[in-house]
Amino acid sequence: MMIKRVEVRERFMARLSKDSDLLEEITDICRKHGVTLGRVEALGAVQKACFSYYDQTTHEYKPVSVDKPLEILKLTGNITLRDNVPFVHAHVTLGDAQGRAYGGHLAPGTIIFACECFIEAFDGPALTRELDPATDLFLWRTGE
Repeated sequence: MMIKRVEVRERFMARLSKDSDLLEEITDICRKHGVTLGRVEALGAVQKACFSYYDQTTHEYKPVSVDKPLEILKLTGNITLRDNVPFVHAHVTLGDAQGRAYGGHLAPGTIIFACECFIEAFDGPALTRELDPATDLFLWRTGE
């Protein structure tokens, strides 16, 4: 187990750009403002979505694409470092016009219709990610 106490350094609110990639826009904000440790939330709508599901047996991400307008019901995630650059790890739940929900690990290719984003940057040294042999995932390094 790893526990790290954090304090909020600053908060950002952003309206993201229509027709842009959702994950890229959030990552760009983090890079431009030096956010290497934090959390992210967002709401809004997308024109199409790309996300994935991690298969715990095969240790592979299974991509999912939904090519229609969807509401962002919830986007939540964290910001840490991977390969010395800000890395946004976010999960998203999306809803369609019939009330069906979709969701998973946010992937590139999710195109914004309208989105409002909230980022909290924390004080202190960033958490870094390293390959965890038990899960085959890049998880927070526990030896910090």
